[in-house]
Amino acid sequence: MLSCVSDTRKVVQAMRLGAQDYLTKPFQKAELDAVIDQCLGKNQQSYAGEVEELCDDVFFVAASPAMRKIRSQAALVANVDIPVLLLGESGTGKEVLGRLVHKLSPRAHRTFLKVNCAAVPADLLESELFGYEAGAFTGATHAKPGKFELCNKGTILLDEIGEMPPILQAKLLHVLQDQQFSRLGSRSVIKVDVRILAATNINIPEALANKRLREDLYYRLNAFTLNLPPLRERKEEIPILLKHFMSRMAEQYARPPLPLSPTLMTACLEYAWPGNLRELSNFIKRYLILGDESLAIAELNPKSDVNGGQRADGAPKGTESSTGGLKSLSRSAKDEAEAGAITQALEQTNWNRKQAAALLKIS
Repeated sequence: MLSCVSDTRKVVQAMRLGAQDYLTKPFQKAELDAVIDQCLGKNQQSYAGEVEELCDDVFFVAASPAMRKIRSQAALVANVDIPVLLLGESGTGKEVLGRLVHKLSPRAHRTFLKVNCAAVPADLLESELFGYEAGAFTGATHAKPGKFELCNKGTILLDEIGEMPPILQAKLLHVLQDQQFSRLGSRSVIKVDVRILAATNINIPEALANKRLREDLYYRLNAFTLNLPPLRERKEEIPILLKHFMSRMAEQYARPPLPLSPTLMTACLEYAWPGNLRELSNFIKRYLILGDESLAIAELNPKSDVNGGQRADGAPKGTESSTGGLKSLSRSAKDEAEAGAITQALEQTNWNRKQAAALLKIS
């Protein structure tokens, strides 16, 4: 996009319409050549690999047209220092997308912090974000900086922004407008330079209508929106994700990777994954721990028949008695309960199998 106007709003509008870069007139031919070379190189670099490592145990997959478009938009908006609103269902990877925007931005070598607004109690969220002075409240024996101070010159991701109390939304709006705030218990103004990303899975029109989300804050955060599609709408990525999760978790837990058979892969492709990437990751974790493919397939489709059209006793499908059905149901429930107990014990013991076995009182 070539223009004599350098207004940030025009830059954002051009990017929304698909511009790869923005050059303000007048310019030198060398500048134009550099921008063209950069755009061509950016495209080649962006799609050189489908799995992009961001940091330890964090990766971004762009193997579908929808996610390649998201990756391209993230690269564009990363270089324009404006708020970005990340939308998508729970588990679609909004935090990962936020990290990608930060990594591709001029702030990449500065701090990136995430605050889950739903995980911090409402009465503590303000001090978590903006800090407090000694004596600000009972138990405040010393001053403590908030996340915005710690993140100065960097990027902060406010996850579950729709869960932030309205009174705190008003203070956040002030920070967005003026890039300054005061700690709890202080009147001194602290100036910061922080890029704000916000993420949510709420229904925006509904949240605005019932005043759960302030309209003025929404329009401030919505300078640019990246909307992540659910996993069921990008199923071509499932095989890549399965293999990547299996490889990483096998290395993490010092176990040999398990095969992903065509039957298991088909079951994964046919499943809707309502929990998206988070559910897929936990599924692979359970499969790696238990090592039972038939149990894994049954988890995705309780009605599935993994014995090639026959029951385990050799009888044709459909001839199972009600007693057999109840027994099968009982076994399935028992298997699921055992898998859940094992996973929980492993998580409690930081995946130490010996300690987990002792906790479960098994060998």
